[in-house]
Amino acid sequence: MSQTKQGPLAGIKVLEFGQIAAGPFAGMLFADLGADVVKVERPDVGDGMREWPPFIANAEGETFSSNFSSLNRNKRSIAVDFKSPEQLARLQELCARADVIIENYRPGVLAKFGLGYEALAGRNPKLVYGSITGYGQEGPYAHKGAFDVTIQAISGLMSVTGEEEGDPVKCGVPVADFTAGLYAAYTVVAAVLAAERTGRGAYIDCSMLGSVLGISALQTSEYYGNQAAPKRLGSAHPRNAPYQGYRGSDQPFVIAAGNDKLWREVCEAVGRPELAADPRFATQTLRARHQKELAALLQRTFFTRTAAQWLEEFDRRGVPCAPINTFADILNDRAVAESGLLHKLELPNGAATTTVGYPVKLSGYEFGIYRQPPRKGQHTNELFEEWGVGHYERNNASIR
Repeated sequence: MSQTKQGPLAGIKVLEFGQIAAGPFAGMLFADLGADVVKVERPDVGDGMREWPPFIANAEGETFSSNFSSLNRNKRSIAVDFKSPEQLARLQELCARADVIIENYRPGVLAKFGLGYEALAGRNPKLVYGSITGYGQEGPYAHKGAFDVTIQAISGLMSVTGEEEGDPVKCGVPVADFTAGLYAAYTVVAAVLAAERTGRGAYIDCSMLGSVLGISALQTSEYYGNQAAPKRLGSAHPRNAPYQGYRGSDQPFVIAAGNDKLWREVCEAVGRPELAADPRFATQTLRARHQKELAALLQRTFFTRTAAQWLEEFDRRGVPCAPINTFADILNDRAVAESGLLHKLELPNGAATTTVGYPVKLSGYEFGIYRQPPRKGQHTNELFEEWGVGHYERNNASIR
């Protein structure tokens, strides 16, 4: 496995003070496009996700976290004891050589160690420093603890997720963590470009709450448009119908007839062409208004054939449709296998797994895994020497 990778971000030095999800995900986005991303961990605890199962064992029984691996490929790791004045001074010197710092500690934590933006930018004016927190650096919630589920709850996201008559539910994917990571990485890249032009870096305050509200544009605009909070609709859509899940004779599936032409195809497919002219369903707005009646009419017919039969029929007619897959289903789907999304990932213990790679294709660049997810502190000595800080307590077993 090559230890270097050329890519659109090659040459950019990133220090990632990241733990669990949002910070490490942002860091991995940089690493996947060729930046030199170095994960800074404490020698005692490290990134807590190292302890998350499932664990993949080698022949000798040595294990490594699959969850950790999924967010930390293509990085290096150094271990630094923040309580050691010598080690901390070396780390501060290392920060002066970085182009980017990404961190997702609580507000003020890194500043206590001289690792906040103001202290570091004084030595490195071009530094771009991205902080990811639950609620931002200032305001009444700034020091309130946050995890993905609490942000999904407070942001309103849970209020529109779940069945109409049921309780709000959390999205199964940690949307708040990964959305914040995406917003942070995108903004850091913009700031790096500006720093190249102006010679001045920037501080980026990215909150998980703000990020979730940012992707909730349709829901927030609905509230401001009619002064009513959007509601849960299960798999249905507030402005489109039929646009939801239905059940065949054996299992559920989804169709999305998002315009009048597709609606007419649905009417033909179910053998009810007269529904297209029904005054309740004549326009998209009317279909959405009467979608419960519409769903009941269609569901009676959908029960007569299997989901696979209906999907074949709708595919033939060009109506967007899909099975409701498990992750086992989609990860074994031919389309995913042929897409190049799946990559073999060798772990530090010699075992191997499969991971989903960088999902966006870019002309002139081919994504690859060029570094294993690191052991904690695996690259401490080599990194400090390589970045020009010199030897770093080579014999200290806690940071080797």
